[in-house]
Amino acid sequence: MLEHLDLNALIATYGYWVIFVGCLLEGETVLILGGMAAHQGNLEWPQVLGLATLGGILGDQLLFWTGRYSGARILPRLKRHQAAIERVKGLIERYPLTSVFAVRFLYGMRLVGPMVIGASGLAPWRFALLNVLGAAVWAMLFVGAGYWAGEALQHFFGDLKPYRLPIFLGVVALLALAALVRHLRNRHKAQRS
Repeated sequence: MLEHLDLNALIATYGYWVIFVGCLLEGETVLILGGMAAHQGNLEWPQVLGLATLGGILGDQLLFWTGRYSGARILPRLKRHQAAIERVKGLIERYPLTSVFAVRFLYGMRLVGPMVIGASGLAPWRFALLNVLGAAVWAMLFVGAGYWAGEALQHFFGDLKPYRLPIFLGVVALLALAALVRHLRNRHKAQRS
């Protein structure tokens, strides 16, 4: 069954949607894969960059407004994210504007960060302006990293077309393993508390 899977057709058909939706949520892995697909010619680099930026902006704006209107009620319920919430609160107190730009680059803070910033009372227009700038830089860095990774892999392996499915499955397996390790660590921390 897998040998009949046309990964190129899947990427061309759904790749842009996956990038947009992935960037609404987290996005780094999706962006790296999108950059690799752009290097291989399956996706267009400007569209990958544009959709990644747009998804990053919209995702963080939604989280900001969620925090603005419901943060006081929602944030205390996010028990397993309390350490990240406290770190973002500390960043906002010391560096309110820099934290808006930087929160998307800090591991574990991409989802809770904008909610905490929204709950902090930062002016919406300031958040929006810095969010646009941060999303654009974030998208350029990770799409560029994926494009560079595609270049490096092609340099070492030559034509990557025969390896696309194993690369894709390898990335999915690594993501599943990382999610499992993270889940087990969180469960272990919760049991110790």
